[in-house]
Amino acid sequence: MTRRRVSMAGVNPRFLCLLICVLLSSATGLAAETRLTLLTFNAWGGGLNEGKSIDETLAVLRAADADLVGLQEARAESSNCSAEDCPPGEYSIAPELASALGMQVHEQRGEEDVVWACAIFSRYPILRATPNDLGVVVDVGGHRVAVFNIHPTDFPYQPYQLLKIPYGDAPFLDTAAQAEQAAAQARGPALKLLLEDLASVTDTEAQVIFGDFNEPSWRDWSKRAAAAGRHPMAVNYPLTRALEDEGFVDAVRAVYPDEMEKPAYTWTPTTRPDDPMDHHDRIDFVFVRGAGVTVESAAIVGESAAVADLVVTPYPSDHRAVRVGIRLD
Repeated sequence: MTRRRVSMAGVNPRFLCLLICVLLSSATGLAAETRLTLLTFNAWGGGLNEGKSIDETLAVLRAADADLVGLQEARAESSNCSAEDCPPGEYSIAPELASALGMQVHEQRGEEDVVWACAIFSRYPILRATPNDLGVVVDVGGHRVAVFNIHPTDFPYQPYQLLKIPYGDAPFLDTAAQAEQAAAQARGPALKLLLEDLASVTDTEAQVIFGDFNEPSWRDWSKRAAAAGRHPMAVNYPLTRALEDEGFVDAVRAVYPDEMEKPAYTWTPTTRPDDPMDHHDRIDFVFVRGAGVTVESAAIVGESAAVADLVVTPYPSDHRAVRVGIRLD
């Protein structure tokens, strides 16, 4: 190959300076823009409840290929589990999963009614935990991102109460107002701790909330959904509403605003849609907030193309996962 020497002689210095400025500006813009893949996943004990290895759970995590993961139920249900009280077992699959994925992990040790067997995984350095241990602060290439992961109590469960499906000794309910009050009482303490921890991360550019909320969205239990017979009535569920009031965006509904066209059910792959003793719904969420945050994609991860955008078989959990793509500017 003949090498040719390129001479800059005769080039206008002002033009050269302008060219360098443009190139530096472009490089800075590319460096400032960061894309992240997020995943919330209730792993149902990661196979422990069914006496399985973690291989199927790992398959879901590898297929999602997320940068930040909020995992719920990293430990099995205890042998004395009931609807009213279900302490998790001692053994956690989180360290083994993190090792296999090459990710950092923070196992959350806060109030069990808020972070039941939860863990946060990150491809980026974890800097610190929040005071109530509902989240961590992560350094994403110079961006400070707060990552929260919650798993509030599922008892009492208002969809079952309204549909007269027995669950423990929870009373049946008749009105939306009763359901909203019951939901606020059940998961209000979790919201209080979350708001406290959010107040501790004012130094972050973006905030992410993962979770199996064990409560549907007010956006899904709409008047249209009630008129179509999908849900028994419209209910203004308080947890998702409160987060939106705090400036958070429901990532799935940001991409798919029509709840009738895209139900995005996460509960549950384990029963038929017409099972009279269950009610399919969307109770697993990714919420995001930040001046430079843009939601670019959202997908349900599950067992078949009929109900999921990303299919993994065999599918190991009783919850479908939610995978979200965001951009940080």
